[in-house]
Amino acid sequence: MDGVHERIETLVIGGGQAGLSVGYHLARRGRPFLVVDANERIGDAWRARWDSLRLFTPARYDGLDGLPFPGDPDRFPTKDEMADYLEAYAQHFELPVRTGTRVQRLGRVGDHYEATVDDGRIEAANVVVALGSYQRPVRPDFADGLAPGIVQLHSAEYRNPEQLRPGGVLLVGAGNSASEIARELAPHHRVSMAGRDTGHIPFRIEGWFGRTIGVRFVLRVLFRRVLNVRTPIGRRARPKLLGKGGPLIRVKPRDLAAAGVERLPRVVGVRDGLPVLEDGRIVDVANVVWCTGYEPALSWIDLPIHGELEPRHQAGIVEDHPGLYFVGLFFLSAMASDMIQGAGADADRIVAHIVERAGAGRTRSGPKRPRAVTTSA
Repeated sequence: MDGVHERIETLVIGGGQAGLSVGYHLARRGRPFLVVDANERIGDAWRARWDSLRLFTPARYDGLDGLPFPGDPDRFPTKDEMADYLEAYAQHFELPVRTGTRVQRLGRVGDHYEATVDDGRIEAANVVVALGSYQRPVRPDFADGLAPGIVQLHSAEYRNPEQLRPGGVLLVGAGNSASEIARELAPHHRVSMAGRDTGHIPFRIEGWFGRTIGVRFVLRVLFRRVLNVRTPIGRRARPKLLGKGGPLIRVKPRDLAAAGVERLPRVVGVRDGLPVLEDGRIVDVANVVWCTGYEPALSWIDLPIHGELEPRHQAGIVEDHPGLYFVGLFFLSAMASDMIQGAGADADRIVAHIVERAGAGRTRSGPKRPRAVTTSA
């Protein structure tokens, strides 16, 4: 095969918060690695989301290991601020990140993995897939049956209300994205939201209690120590959450009701070009926003690791293929795994496994070791 042929101990695929966290912990241990990302800039996955998006947690909880999030710790950063922070994080720790590099295929050749990229091949003893759960937007098969005049977008494509035509809007899905978008659209459109109630946290995230005691309890106790693969309650909850998603964080059901958002049963099909609810009603709308989630897009991995809702792994470790790992997936090891606040713990654990596999005590030349910084959170 033509093109550049490289060898590296660990290849990290994905330069978001999960991939950069893995890079930080590899560098801290002096291990050689390379992070590749298909986007042109670090943080572009955040920049591509809808314009008004803000993080669900105050800035004091939004930093990755070793570098606190800058600015007022009580504010809720915008998605662009998060993107810029990730870019600054990689620069601060001099992490070897190669942007504009898409992995087309990944397979195993002998005792190592081989990744095919645009301009050649990269061989690695270890590969960490850090692309998260939000890879391929999912729409139901019957979406193509909607009338041509209806504007339909997936939440991954939604940016602002100007994309929609005058008239009613149906949001299909009832999770955090649907609720945030519904509240934004309510002043401009007649808005309906269809789907099962996902539950909600019982306090205001932006109030004093929420910003201090509430967030700390949810992130550090509930989402990490209680809801994880080591506890009976976590193991029972995990399969249900994989199919249902997490609770509403910022928007409450009463907020949607106050904004005039109508709650509807699930959408189950299309009749005469219009959405049909499970109770048989037809919804006459001008716009449909599919807030129907994502699925892992892993067909480029030429290994038998594919499951129904996620790749097969044990808390991120692919036992059938030593040296292959996942980070950043929803409920990888705990409810916090796909959140900014859970990236560091999973990355540290996976890197410890990589180091153990390489042989404890052997240090090879690598990038500059990050200096640990104590945060106030």
